Amino acid sequence: MRGAALNFATSPSIPSSQMQDARHRQKDPILWCAVIALGFLALAWHRLGIPSRIYFDEVHYVAAARTLLDLQRTNAEHPLVGKEAIAAAIWLLGDEPRSWRLPSLLFGTLGLFAFGRLLWWTSRRRFATVAGMLLLATSFTWFIQSRIAMLDMVMAGFGMVALWLFAAARHCQPRRARRLLALCGICLGLAMGAKWSIAPAAMLPGLWFLLERLRRHRARFLVARDGDPVAGISLLEAALWLGIVPLLVYWASYAPAFFYVERPVDPLGFLAHHRHMLELQDSVRKLHPYRSVWYQWIVDWRAVWYLYEPVDGAQRGIVLIGNPFSMIAGLPALAWCIWAALRRRRGDAGAFALLYVASIGMWIVSEKPIQFYYHYLLPGTFLMACLALALDALWNRSDRKRWLAPAALAVAIAMFAWFYPIISAAALHDGRHSYVRWMWLRSWR
Repeated sequence: MRGAALNFATSPSIPSSQMQDARHRQKDPILWCAVIALGFLALAWHRLGIPSRIYFDEVHYVAAARTLLDLQRTNAEHPLVGKEAIAAAIWLLGDEPRSWRLPSLLFGTLGLFAFGRLLWWTSRRRFATVAGMLLLATSFTWFIQSRIAMLDMVMAGFGMVALWLFAAARHCQPRRARRLLALCGICLGLAMGAKWSIAPAAMLPGLWFLLERLRRHRARFLVARDGDPVAGISLLEAALWLGIVPLLVYWASYAPAFFYVERPVDPLGFLAHHRHMLELQDSVRKLHPYRSVWYQWIVDWRAVWYLYEPVDGAQRGIVLIGNPFSMIAGLPALAWCIWAALRRRRGDAGAFALLYVASIGMWIVSEKPIQFYYHYLLPGTFLMACLALALDALWNRSDRKRWLAPAALAVAIAMFAWFYPIISAAALHDGRHSYVRWMWLRSWR
């Protein structure tokens, strides 16, 4: 990816205004991205095997992975890639807690690094890139979901890589951009093959291609190659990499289901199988004590208790909430991004605001009867990018207010450190009432 920066300044298909901007480009913080990702990996690995038994929704996905190894049908309401990853870890490393959770940890780490690269290639702002990674790593949700055997981090990891590749392709010569778009399409297919929540974000690169080429070229929009989003690539070719390839990869991800011992999925009956999957998802209507809806997620109102009981020799807990500072601070940052996009023509701010709106919009219109805070994972991720861009704008001010940017990062990290025991299954020494010190809202209980 770093090589793309070398091609950017010399590409004949890049507008001269962008080549002038390239001369003033900030230094790529790729080493900081790697250090933060590795630090996250080490922290999330600590106590990964605790609890030493299945907890919360692992009951569904570990069981599904075990059954998948025997080519038996199970947990049919979700796609297979996430369950295939857990099954592969069990097959390679053994059927034990660290193996179940390792795919989430690895894809969480990869996704965090990819998120940093996405921020860099979209904004070309060093402070925003580093700040965004720190905000996401300490957002609570990314950390917690990276330590549990569920499908979300496999989806999010592939999704962030796909968006990173697309953003990097915009700064490349056509030959390299073509390779990146092909890889982007593969990752989009694998992300959708893990969980459908990525679909709104996955559609945006292709829609951008369509709208930009229609605006710029009118009747020639299908074959014209110049202009945004990726110069040198026609809309017809983009449809191949961002449309057909993801669908083919998504279809291929169901390969084990084509060979189930009983009731295999018909490779040519894909639509019927997906109607069945939707029926299964909509059939879950029994009210759950931790259910919530999108407007509660936005204000960090409703928690989900993944674990709270004596286990492995101590009272332990894992509560899924968002970082109380950064999730709330992200809301005015989102408003700033929308303003910056409309008034200052900030494409980076507009892109992440749109990703947030598209991702949360899916749940606003969804008819899924029972929803939970972990469905806010992707919108919350893009919200951290909005906050990072807003803090970057503060950092680049010439007055005394620039100190607010590092101060905000310090508060977010301090909040993570304070809540760390109750989001990481640490031993709690005050018995069964230990949770009280962290329950700032009654709705978190």
